[in-house]
Amino acid sequence: MADLAYPSLVYVHLLLFVLWLGADVGVFVLGQHFRKRDRYTLPERLVLLRLLVTVDMVPRSTWALMVPLSLSVAAAGNWVVLPLWLIVLAWIVAAGWLWLVWDAHAHDQTPRAARDRRIENWLKIALTLFYFGLGALWLVTDAAPAWLAWKALLFGAIFAAAIMIDVAFKPVGPQLGRLLTEGSSDTTEVPLLATMNRTRYWVWCVYALLVVTSWIGVVKPG
Repeated sequence: MADLAYPSLVYVHLLLFVLWLGADVGVFVLGQHFRKRDRYTLPERLVLLRLLVTVDMVPRSTWALMVPLSLSVAAAGNWVVLPLWLIVLAWIVAAGWLWLVWDAHAHDQTPRAARDRRIENWLKIALTLFYFGLGALWLVTDAAPAWLAWKALLFGAIFAAAIMIDVAFKPVGPQLGRLLTEGSSDTTEVPLLATMNRTRYWVWCVYALLVVTSWIGVVKPG
Protein backbone atom coordinates (compact mmCIF):
# COMPACT_ATOMS: atom_id res chain seq x y z
CA MET A 1 0.00 0.00 0.00
CA ALA A 2 2.87 2.36 0.79
CA ASP A 3 4.16 1.95 -2.77
CA LEU A 4 0.80 3.12 -4.10
CA ALA A 5 0.61 6.27 -1.97
CA TYR A 6 2.86 8.52 -4.04
CA PRO A 7 1.59 7.55 -7.54
CA SER A 8 -1.99 7.80 -6.25
CA LEU A 9 -1.36 11.32 -4.96
CA VAL A 10 0.22 12.23 -8.31
CA TYR A 11 -2.83 10.86 -10.12
CA VAL A 12 -5.23 12.90 -7.97
CA HIS A 13 -2.99 15.94 -8.49
CA LEU A 14 -3.25 15.53 -12.28
CA LEU A 15 -6.98 14.86 -12.04
CA LEU A 16 -7.50 18.12 -10.15
CA PHE A 17 -5.45 19.96 -12.77
CA VAL A 18 -7.66 18.57 -15.55
CA LEU A 19 -10.83 19.50 -13.65
CA TRP A 20 -9.49 22.97 -12.84
CA LEU A 21 -8.41 23.90 -16.36
CA GLY A 22 -11.25 22.07 -18.12
CA ALA A 23 -14.00 23.63 -16.01
CA ASP A 24 -12.33 27.03 -16.24
CA VAL A 25 -12.44 26.80 -20.03
CA GLY A 26 -16.15 26.00 -19.71
CA VAL A 27 -16.60 29.14 -17.59
CA PHE A 28 -14.73 31.14 -20.23
CA VAL A 29 -16.88 29.79 -23.07
CA LEU A 30 -20.13 30.50 -21.20
CA GLY A 31 -18.89 34.01 -20.49
CA GLN A 32 -18.13 34.53 -24.17
CA HIS A 33 -21.66 33.51 -25.12
CA PHE A 34 -23.18 35.71 -22.40
CA ARG A 35 -21.54 38.69 -24.14
CA LYS A 36 -23.43 38.03 -27.41
CA ARG A 37 -26.48 40.25 -26.98
CA ASP A 38 -27.16 40.05 -30.74
CA ARG A 39 -27.55 36.26 -30.62
CA TYR A 40 -29.35 35.59 -27.32
CA THR A 41 -32.23 37.22 -25.53
CA LEU A 42 -31.57 38.63 -22.06
CA PRO A 43 -33.39 35.72 -20.30
CA GLU A 44 -31.27 33.24 -22.29
CA ARG A 45 -28.11 35.09 -21.35
CA LEU A 46 -29.09 34.99 -17.68
CA VAL A 47 -29.46 31.20 -17.93
CA LEU A 48 -25.93 31.09 -19.36
CA LEU A 49 -24.76 33.22 -16.45
CA ARG A 50 -26.34 30.86 -13.91
CA LEU A 51 -24.62 27.94 -15.62
CA LEU A 52 -21.34 29.87 -15.54
CA VAL A 53 -21.61 30.40 -11.78
CA THR A 54 -22.37 26.69 -11.23
CA VAL A 55 -19.50 25.45 -13.42
CA ASP A 56 -17.17 27.94 -11.74
CA MET A 57 -17.55 26.03 -8.48
CA VAL A 58 -15.37 23.26 -9.93
CA PRO A 59 -12.18 25.33 -10.42
CA ARG A 60 -12.81 27.16 -7.15
CA SER A 61 -12.99 23.83 -5.32
CA THR A 62 -10.02 22.23 -7.07
CA TRP A 63 -7.93 25.34 -6.41
CA ALA A 64 -8.47 24.95 -2.68
CA LEU A 65 -7.61 21.24 -2.79
CA MET A 66 -4.44 21.88 -4.80
CA VAL A 67 -2.84 23.60 -1.82
CA PRO A 68 -2.56 20.62 0.56
CA LEU A 69 -2.26 18.12 -2.27
CA SER A 70 0.75 19.87 -3.81
CA LEU A 71 2.56 19.79 -0.46
CA SER A 72 1.54 16.16 0.13
CA VAL A 73 2.86 15.10 -3.28
CA ALA A 74 6.17 16.90 -2.72
CA ALA A 75 6.63 15.26 0.69
CA ALA A 76 5.47 11.77 -0.35
CA GLY A 77 7.82 11.80 -3.35
CA ASN A 78 10.75 12.76 -1.09
CA TRP A 79 11.35 15.84 -3.21
CA VAL A 80 11.52 17.99 -0.10
CA VAL A 81 11.36 17.49 3.67
CA LEU A 82 8.21 19.06 5.11
CA PRO A 83 7.05 18.85 8.73
CA LEU A 84 3.92 16.82 9.28
CA TRP A 85 2.24 19.71 11.07
CA LEU A 86 2.53 21.86 7.93
CA ILE A 87 0.79 19.27 5.76
CA VAL A 88 -1.94 18.72 8.35
CA LEU A 89 -2.42 22.49 8.63
CA ALA A 90 -2.64 22.75 4.83
CA TRP A 91 -5.49 20.22 4.76
CA ILE A 92 -7.30 22.06 7.57
CA VAL A 93 -6.92 25.36 5.69
CA ALA A 94 -8.21 23.72 2.49
CA ALA A 95 -11.25 22.35 4.33
CA GLY A 96 -12.00 25.81 5.69
CA TRP A 97 -11.50 27.36 2.28
CA LEU A 98 -13.88 24.85 0.67
CA TRP A 99 -16.49 25.63 3.31
CA LEU A 100 -16.18 29.37 2.60
CA VAL A 101 -16.55 28.80 -1.15
CA TRP A 102 -19.63 26.61 -0.90
CA ASP A 103 -21.25 28.57 1.93
CA ALA A 104 -20.93 31.78 -0.09
CA HIS A 105 -22.43 29.99 -3.09
CA ALA A 106 -25.36 28.69 -1.03
CA HIS A 107 -26.07 32.14 0.45
CA ASP A 108 -25.26 34.29 -2.59
CA GLN A 109 -26.26 37.96 -2.53
CA THR A 110 -26.44 38.02 1.28
CA PRO A 111 -24.23 39.63 3.96
CA ARG A 112 -23.14 36.12 4.95
CA ALA A 113 -21.79 35.46 1.45
CA ALA A 114 -20.04 38.84 1.44
CA ARG A 115 -18.39 37.96 4.76
CA ASP A 116 -17.28 34.55 3.45
CA ARG A 117 -15.73 36.12 0.36
CA ARG A 118 -13.87 38.74 2.41
CA ILE A 119 -12.34 36.00 4.55
CA GLU A 120 -11.54 33.96 1.45
CA ASN A 121 -9.84 36.96 -0.15
CA TRP A 122 -7.55 37.45 2.84
CA LEU A 123 -6.81 33.72 2.86
CA LYS A 124 -5.81 33.82 -0.82
CA ILE A 125 -3.52 36.79 -0.20
CA ALA A 126 -1.86 34.91 2.68
CA LEU A 127 -1.40 31.81 0.51
CA THR A 128 0.04 33.92 -2.32
CA LEU A 129 2.70 35.23 0.06
CA PHE A 130 3.25 31.72 1.44
CA TYR A 131 4.01 30.20 -1.96
CA PHE A 132 6.19 33.11 -3.05
CA GLY A 133 8.11 32.83 0.21
CA LEU A 134 8.36 29.03 0.02
CA GLY A 135 9.62 29.09 -3.57
CA ALA A 136 12.18 31.80 -2.81
CA LEU A 137 13.38 29.92 0.31
CA TRP A 138 13.84 26.71 -1.66
CA LEU A 139 15.79 28.52 -4.37
CA VAL A 140 18.10 30.23 -1.89
CA THR A 141 18.73 27.25 0.38
CA ASP A 142 18.60 24.41 -2.18
CA ALA A 143 16.19 22.65 0.20
CA ALA A 144 14.25 21.43 -2.84
CA PRO A 145 15.02 20.89 -6.53
CA ALA A 146 15.03 24.09 -8.58
CA TRP A 147 12.06 22.93 -10.65
CA LEU A 148 9.99 22.45 -7.48
CA ALA A 149 10.99 25.89 -6.21
CA TRP A 150 9.92 27.47 -9.50
CA LYS A 151 6.68 25.52 -9.40
CA ALA A 152 5.94 27.00 -5.96
CA LEU A 153 6.72 30.50 -7.25
CA LEU A 154 4.47 30.00 -10.27
CA PHE A 155 1.69 28.68 -8.05
CA GLY A 156 2.00 31.92 -6.07
CA ALA A 157 1.72 33.80 -9.37
CA ILE A 158 -1.46 31.85 -10.17
CA PHE A 159 -2.89 32.99 -6.84
CA ALA A 160 -1.96 36.60 -7.63
CA ALA A 161 -3.51 36.47 -11.12
CA ALA A 162 -6.68 34.81 -9.80
CA ILE A 163 -6.99 37.53 -7.15
CA MET A 164 -6.74 40.10 -9.93
CA ILE A 165 -9.59 38.32 -11.75
CA ASP A 166 -11.81 38.92 -8.72
CA VAL A 167 -10.64 42.56 -8.50
CA ALA A 168 -11.27 43.22 -12.19
CA PHE A 169 -14.63 41.41 -12.07
CA LYS A 170 -15.93 43.26 -9.00
CA PRO A 171 -17.85 45.99 -10.93
CA VAL A 172 -19.89 43.28 -12.69
CA GLY A 173 -22.32 42.96 -9.74
CA PRO A 174 -23.65 46.53 -9.87
CA GLN A 175 -23.45 46.61 -13.67
CA LEU A 176 -25.46 43.39 -13.95
CA GLY A 177 -28.01 44.76 -11.48
CA ARG A 178 -28.42 47.81 -13.67
CA LEU A 179 -28.84 45.59 -16.73
CA LEU A 180 -31.61 43.64 -15.00
CA THR A 181 -33.32 46.81 -13.79
CA GLU A 182 -33.07 48.97 -16.93
CA GLY A 183 -32.91 46.30 -19.63
CA SER A 184 -30.45 45.76 -22.45
CA SER A 185 -29.10 48.92 -24.09
CA ASP A 186 -25.73 50.44 -24.94
CA THR A 187 -25.88 52.33 -21.65
CA THR A 188 -26.11 49.13 -19.60
CA GLU A 189 -24.24 46.71 -21.87
CA VAL A 190 -21.10 48.65 -22.88
CA PRO A 191 -19.71 49.15 -19.33
CA LEU A 192 -20.45 45.50 -18.52
CA LEU A 193 -18.66 44.34 -21.66
CA ALA A 194 -15.67 46.55 -20.87
CA THR A 195 -15.36 45.01 -17.40
CA MET A 196 -15.52 41.49 -18.81
CA ASN A 197 -12.89 42.37 -21.42
CA ARG A 198 -10.50 43.64 -18.72
CA THR A 199 -11.04 40.46 -16.72
CA ARG A 200 -10.15 38.24 -19.68
CA TYR A 201 -6.50 39.33 -19.60
CA TRP A 202 -6.06 37.92 -16.10
CA VAL A 203 -7.94 34.77 -17.09
CA TRP A 204 -5.46 34.17 -19.92
CA CYS A 205 -2.65 34.76 -17.42
CA VAL A 206 -4.01 32.01 -15.18
CA TYR A 207 -4.31 29.61 -18.12
CA ALA A 208 -0.72 30.28 -19.23
CA LEU A 209 0.63 29.89 -15.70
CA LEU A 210 -1.29 26.64 -15.19
CA VAL A 211 0.13 25.18 -18.40
CA VAL A 212 3.72 26.19 -17.54
CA THR A 213 3.40 24.99 -13.93
CA SER A 214 2.03 21.61 -14.99
CA TRP A 215 4.79 21.23 -17.61
CA ILE A 216 7.45 21.88 -14.97
CA GLY A 217 5.81 19.36 -12.65
CA VAL A 218 5.77 16.62 -15.28
CA VAL A 219 9.10 17.27 -17.05
CA LYS A 220 11.05 18.39 -13.96
CA PRO A 221 13.68 20.31 -15.98
CA GLY A 222 17.20 20.40 -14.58
